[in-house]
Amino acid sequence: MEINFYATLRVITGKKTVTLDVPGEITVREMLEKVFETYPDLRDKLMSSQNTLLGHVHVFVNGRDVPYLAETLETLVSGSDKLDIFPAVGGG
Repeated sequence: MEINFYATLRVITGKKTVTLDVPGEITVREMLEKVFETYPDLRDKLMSSQNTLLGHVHVFVNGRDVPYLAETLETLVSGSDKLDIFPAVGGG
């Protein structure tokens, strides 16, 4: 499974795309936990202390933002899905 990271998250991962070895389907939450095993500093950037996605973070599954999916973080994903993770970005 390939996960694309953007903006300041690339500084933590050291790369644009991270590949996870995932057999079959897992939930978005499980995918994030696997990412945190390798990149523990990402947890504070993506998750609250209640283990929910921070409001300013966007995790897209096939172009759809996770909060708008019926199962949110419990949505099943597989290696064929496109996953993108964006932090909050400001500018003007």
